[in-house]
Amino acid sequence: MKKWMWCLSTLLFVSANALSEENNGQGNSALDKGMLKVSQVTQFDGVPWGISLINDQEAIITIKTGEAYRVNLLNGKQQALVGLPEVDYRGQGGLLDVARSPHFAKDSWVYFTYAKPTNQGAATTLARAKLVGNTLSQWQNLLVTDSASSKTQHYGSRIAFDDKNHVFFSIGDRGTRANSQDLTNHAGSIIRLYLDGSVPADNPFANDNNIRSEIWSYGHRNPQGLFYDLTTQTLWSNEHGPRGGDEINLIRASANYGWPVVSHGKEYWGPINIGEGQEKEGIESPIKVYIPSIAPSSLIRYQGTVFPNWKGDFISTALVLRHLNRVSIDKEGNTMESRYLDDINERLRTLAQDSTGILYIGTDSGKLLKVSRTDK
Repeated sequence: MKKWMWCLSTLLFVSANALSEENNGQGNSALDKGMLKVSQVTQFDGVPWGISLINDQEAIITIKTGEAYRVNLLNGKQQALVGLPEVDYRGQGGLLDVARSPHFAKDSWVYFTYAKPTNQGAATTLARAKLVGNTLSQWQNLLVTDSASSKTQHYGSRIAFDDKNHVFFSIGDRGTRANSQDLTNHAGSIIRLYLDGSVPADNPFANDNNIRSEIWSYGHRNPQGLFYDLTTQTLWSNEHGPRGGDEINLIRASANYGWPVVSHGKEYWGPINIGEGQEKEGIESPIKVYIPSIAPSSLIRYQGTVFPNWKGDFISTALVLRHLNRVSIDKEGNTMESRYLDDINERLRTLAQDSTGILYIGTDSGKLLKVSRTDK
């Protein structure tokens, strides 16, 4: 078993408060729950699946049914974007994530993932288009992945960028477990491309004709959170397990994350373990396992000043258990978890952070929420 802890000493990702709290696996979120101020920015007719901040005053929001809006974060005004493609809006499919280019001020590119209808069924697709005003032009499907299926679940799909002109995006197993260990297709993997959609020569499988060259890691069930930490130069994801067994993972090139060979979860139809156990030699272990499942749906690593005690912690939205989830990690790799916003009883779908650390959250009821501090 290769442990993710091999790099803890160099990553230095422990948060300031993680060392001061008792290491019992559950942080005392009551200490700062009272500091969170929640206000509603606007309301959508549909599920806001992705958020990308253009700046601290504007955001692009994707709606799962296939629409997208430019939103003024100060007054909630919505302006519909034109130029979007047809999406397969069935089950968990539709218009998914959105992320502005790391060079957006110069190139105006905006990246999208969506369920693209094909003759074989919907396929998770990475695309980009230029945003001029409220118009998307020069639409390019950078990769229509080999993940098409008549099933309508487990599309992934979040987007992240590093600082070397690479784009990463995630794909679920599309409801067929064997896909995640089959490297002749893209399902159940995290993909790395150059920003123009070409395949980097140093991708781990770029020279293997029997494996899809775009694959960066595999063995994933349904990763719906993806975050690249520019400070530590590390890629992180969270993903849905079955009944129990949701995970946060440190993503390494060519690594196998185990689904469905190993899992901490159980079958939906009974208390039966999935696969060969919870761990196996040659398969990466998760940094954090959630039992029961929280259904994590996005992921960031907090870097703001609004909540200074959260710096370096992982923040996820949760669907099934309806809360904002925070995970701190100490130098030994022990995790501490705190939960917030459970009192608003909303399925929290997507998450973004502005330059100061204010959070914006989209809910399945169509709300765009702003989370700041009560004393500011």
